[in-house]
Amino acid sequence: MSHSMTQDEKYKMMTEAPIPPLIGKLAVPTIISMLITSIYNMADTFFVGRIGTSATAAVGVVFPIMAIIQALGFFCGHGSGNCISRHLGSKDTKSAGQLAATGFFGALILGIVTMILGLIFLDPLSRLLGSTETILPYTRDYLRIILIGAPYMTAQLVLNNQLRFQGNAFYAMIGITTGGVLNIALDPLFIFTFHMGISGAALATIISQFVSFVLLLYGIKASGCIPIRLRNVSLNLDRIREIAGGGLPSLFRQGLASVATMVLNIAANPYGDAAIAAMSVVSRISMFANSVLIGFGQGFQPVCGFNYGAKKYGRVREAFWFCVKVSTAVLLVLAILGGICSGSLVGIFRKDPEVIEIGTLALRFQCITFVLNGWIVMNNMMMQTMGKTTYASVLAASRQGLFFIPAILILPQFLGLLGIQAAQAIADVCTMVVTTIVYRIVQKELAREEKMTAGKS
Repeated sequence: MSHSMTQDEKYKMMTEAPIPPLIGKLAVPTIISMLITSIYNMADTFFVGRIGTSATAAVGVVFPIMAIIQALGFFCGHGSGNCISRHLGSKDTKSAGQLAATGFFGALILGIVTMILGLIFLDPLSRLLGSTETILPYTRDYLRIILIGAPYMTAQLVLNNQLRFQGNAFYAMIGITTGGVLNIALDPLFIFTFHMGISGAALATIISQFVSFVLLLYGIKASGCIPIRLRNVSLNLDRIREIAGGGLPSLFRQGLASVATMVLNIAANPYGDAAIAAMSVVSRISMFANSVLIGFGQGFQPVCGFNYGAKKYGRVREAFWFCVKVSTAVLLVLAILGGICSGSLVGIFRKDPEVIEIGTLALRFQCITFVLNGWIVMNNMMMQTMGKTTYASVLAASRQGLFFIPAILILPQFLGLLGIQAAQAIADVCTMVVTTIVYRIVQKELAREEKMTAGKS
């Protein structure tokens, strides 16, 4: 597949090429991108783990702010990207150009606001995130630097998603993987060689993210994607509504993930730094395994968006079920391996016996329900890409919000630390039930849309 194509060539590829190889071509670069992203997220935890347990815990404490930055970027990126793919499917390039510019500059502004507010309220924010007195100094040093990169970190996520949704995952992969590899190289250099400690890990992160931002900005131009021009920014209600509708599920998903991590850190606080560190490590491992699923789903999204916009509903269904079957099979294998190797995986990040003991059981609980995520995530991605905002938002809010937060608040009252370790698995089962109900409703709506389209032709 050529990495630079005209809009007509992209349209033909998305709406006519056989589904399995098409999704494969689009998914491989995104899977690589997601794996590299997860690796460099884990790199901070791995190298900071050599400093101490409190420092390891601080990385987990700061994660909610990273999730908020990502939430704002995904809100604008998924919001504009989803709509762009549907407009390109219906051959409306003018609207696509307005969405591209509005999404990009909107993310830049949101990132600047996040940076300013975060730096002003740095200490109270660090405590609110769940820092103990021993973790607080590390949290403060790490968070201060991360916030400086917030503007271009949010904008970078918009560029990445707009590239993907227009069928140019190759350029997105180059930008993300280059930054990821650079971060992995800079972490030990700044932390140990330059003796910067946890501040070095944060500096490595924002430098690598800036490099990704620059490469992705170039990728938009080189790939023949819809250009981002300031004059195309449109603040009319229709464009804002489109971006908000497409991005709200991502905002719920990432925003609630941030809140959930804060609640998790606070719930684990009575059990000491080891418990906070262990749950932070388990979160990173789960994110890495999930990155394969997310990357595969991101190969499905542009196919879904183009074909839904072109009213080719049969191809939407075919692509969806292909992705559900493949992802479920892969997740089953990963769950078995993860359950067997739980202790060793946690031990990679921290050799503290207490951290390993707590983390091992928590990871095994998550492996039990891991296979359900293929069904959950593919449904969420399909509904979000088709513009089914309400249904997609319900699913996005379910796993980390509607079910996990109550579980993490209630279960420890009866089960102690065991309740914290088992909360995510219980939330996953509940989310699977809700997903199945919503899927049936959406399929009935899709059948009605298909019937109306057939009647007009």
